[in-house]
Amino acid sequence: MTFELPDLPYAYDALEPHMSKETFEYHHDKHHLAYIAKANELIPGSGLEGMSLEDAVKAAHSDPAKASLFNQLGQHYNHSLFWESMSPNGGGTDIPAILKAKIDEDLGGYDSFKEQFIAAGMTQFGSGWCWLALNNTTGKLEITKTANGDTPLAHGNTPLLVCDVWEHAYYIDYRNARPKFLEVFVDKLINWENAAKLLENA
Repeated sequence: MTFELPDLPYAYDALEPHMSKETFEYHHDKHHLAYIAKANELIPGSGLEGMSLEDAVKAAHSDPAKASLFNQLGQHYNHSLFWESMSPNGGGTDIPAILKAKIDEDLGGYDSFKEQFIAAGMTQFGSGWCWLALNNTTGKLEITKTANGDTPLAHGNTPLLVCDVWEHAYYIDYRNARPKFLEVFVDKLINWENAAKLLENA
């Protein structure tokens, strides 16, 4: 299987003024594409040929000899979910009932979720990601962070939504103001419907 760049689920300018068309032209069309190209270059002979992206991420993570391939596959998976984690007119407290109930039960409600999620994004030193994921062992939602190309998927959990806190994700629009980017992501961009769908599927 050759991995391909997924189309954005909205127009390049659909998230303006919160995220610009220019950001997507660089981040989606250049950064994400580069990870896919490198993964496709490394995968022949790896034993992972023909696997789905999710299975390849988990298999590469379990083999230290495939660390470089894992980084590329993880970045492909993470970016693909990042695009789906946002939508025009997203964010805020209008959350599907199944997900709202879990956030209330496991995280103490929306305000607590927001505080914890932004804190995870702010305390991820250097490049990385902050997540809302389902812990498949406990059955509870958790907020976590990963560095570089790592992902909760590789650790047996189910990612529901993710925010990219690599500088290239926000620098064009927010310069070095990561806190402002994270606040806008939660208040204006989160695609709660997609996160709820992933929770139901899990």
